[in-house]
Amino acid sequence: MPTLSQSLAVLLVLALLGALLWLARRKGLAALALRLPRQGYGRAPRQIRVIERLPLGGPHSLHLIACGGRLILVAVSPGGCKALADFPEVSAEAAAASGGAR
Repeated sequence: MPTLSQSLAVLLVLALLGALLWLARRKGLAALALRLPRQGYGRAPRQIRVIERLPLGGPHSLHLIACGGRLILVAVSPGGCKALADFPEVSAEAAAASGGAR
């Protein structure tokens, strides 16, 4: 059976780990994300989806986002975000019917 000093040592280590995680998250060095099901019972489907992300190097990236039947190409940098292009979303069936060309 563990003694009181062993139990306190374990609690101290857990408290230190929690404090380090909190500090790392505040400094932007770590992220803690719980993975929950995207669509559960009684949940409405998401209206905004990230279709693809393309890292460009460093903190710069491009994101293709579907929102409200539109596709939006967004550039992300440390200075902020900027929408580069906005066009109608094409379903897979419509793309196949047109031969895949826009």
